[in-house]
Amino acid sequence: MLKMRELHEVPVLFDLLSHPSVFPFVRQRAETSDEFYFVTKQTIEAEERGELISRTILDEYYQPIGTINLFDIQENHGFLATWIGEPYFGRGYNKQAKEQFFDELFLRLGLEGIFMKVRRSNIRSLKAALKLPYAGLANETHPDIYKKINQDEDVYDLFVITRSLYTAHQAVPAVDEEEVS
Repeated sequence: MLKMRELHEVPVLFDLLSHPSVFPFVRQRAETSDEFYFVTKQTIEAEERGELISRTILDEYYQPIGTINLFDIQENHGFLATWIGEPYFGRGYNKQAKEQFFDELFLRLGLEGIFMKVRRSNIRSLKAALKLPYAGLANETHPDIYKKINQDEDVYDLFVITRSLYTAHQAVPAVDEEEVS
């Protein structure tokens, strides 16, 4: 489940963000809780100005467990950044949050595409991107963006999700593997 970002979530989110398996891969890093309050306040204000879209990811008990964001929105495209706290790894929250966020971005807000810049050394994120059937590797299909994200060093793979591919995939009913065999 997703909700708009709020300042009162900062202490819980900061504790989750600070974990060594999360912190190196977060775009909006903060070394202290006070710094994370400031970053969160800036994020909320930037969303009010239409510069980005940011949501808090909640567990089934409505507790904050991470964030999902769309940054650098230009020409109806933006860059996805998601993180979930270490205690919640492997529980399906990432996929569920992404699909809810993509529904909002594509179906309600009318965006055309979402880019995902994934550090090759971040195996968890790379596996998550490869699991999305509507995400395509874009290193060759979007060479200008690929070069831009790797201008200093070739460390990222670029993925893209288009509205047409996402909505087409959502319209196809899932096949139960047991029925096929």
